[in-house]
Formats: sequence, C-alpha cells, structure tokens
Amino acid sequence: MTAALGWLALSYLIGAFPTSFLAGRLFRGIDLREHGSRNLGATNVYRILGWKYAIPVGLIDILKGALPVWLFGPREPGIVLFPLLCGLAAVLGHVFSIFVGFKGGKGVATAAGVVLALAPWGLLAVTVVWALLVRMTGFVSLASVAAAALFPLAAWLLHESRGLELTAFIALAAFIVWKHRANIRRLAAGTENRFGRTREQPGAGENGREVPS
Repeated sequence: MTAALGWLALSYLIGAFPTSFLAGRLFRGIDLREHGSRNLGATNVYRILGWKYAIPVGLIDILKGALPVWLFGPREPGIVLFPLLCGLAAVLGHVFSIFVGFKGGKGVATAAGVVLALAPWGLLAVTVVWALLVRMTGFVSLASVAAAALFPLAAWLLHESRGLELTAFIALAAFIVWKHRANIRRLAAGTENRFGRTREQPGAGENGREVPS
C-alpha cells in the first residue's frame, strides 16, 4: 500500500508540472493567472502567447496524463484499476497544482492523455466531435464539455468499459464538466468568447481580452 501511495503521489506531481505557467514566465515574463481567462491551460496560452507556444504546451499536458498510466499503472497489478487511479491523480495535479498555489487548468488535455493510454478509440471518437464543434460554433468550452460528456459512452461502445472502470470514466467526465461551470453559465448568457476572437469591454485582460469573473 505504501508503494501504491508513492506511485500516486508521483502521478500527481507529474500532472502538477505547471506547463502553461512556465510558458508565460519564460517567454513573456508574465503570470497567466493574471491574463486572459486566468486559466493555466493551452487555450489561454493560445490567447496570450499564440499557437507557437500553445501547441507544445497542449502536447506536454497530454503527456502528463498518459505517462503516469504507462509508467506507474503496471507497478501495482493487485490493485483494480490502478493505471486509471494514476491517471486521475495526474488530472488532479494539473487542476490543483501544488507548484502554483493549487491552481491550474481545467484538466481537458491531461484527461485526454489518460484516456489516450486507456481507451484510445474512445478518445479518437470524442476528439472528432470536439473538432467539429469547435469548427462549427467556435466555442472550445462547449466542445470540451460535449466531448467529456460523450466519452463514457464511447468507452462503453468501443472498449466495452463496464463496472468500476466505466464509473471512473463517468466521474472523470463529470469533473471536467464541473470545471467548466463558469463557461456553461456564459454560454447560456451568450457572453462566452469564441475561439480566436476577443471582445473589448471594461475589465478586459491584456490586449483587450475578456477576464471572466
């Protein structure tokens, strides 16, 4: 049990690696928690720093979810779903990073890394849905919520996930949706920003980008 807790702690620390925060500090000398959406995720990196930095940040965040599953998951074969538990620890690390005051991103990319390692066909299916929704609506938040909500169904259909595994996938999806609750309120109110577009208004962040409350 002690060893298992150690692997989970390492998984959390890998997930907690503050990719977006470091990108802002190293390349612009800013704290992304004070700019744009104030979220430490790849979308906010894109808003403030551009694609050049957002793509590698997103890929690293995906690896933060996949690596603990691949590296630590097989080390405790006697514990049911231990690879998934390592992945969930990494997602919690990303969202509540010890390195940046227990703040972080919304967990989408890191959760994608977890399911890449565990249910790749399910991830592919919801990624197509995500890309289509971003293309059609321009709302990354809407696409992320929809993809998260659909993933348990995709895992059930394409990977025959059942029982505790399916329950864990549902819990992960619910957590991602919960992290987007402010976005959902803005979508309902018609005030959510579309991907790649900004709006000038009082209280805007750097370069006129809205800072949601």
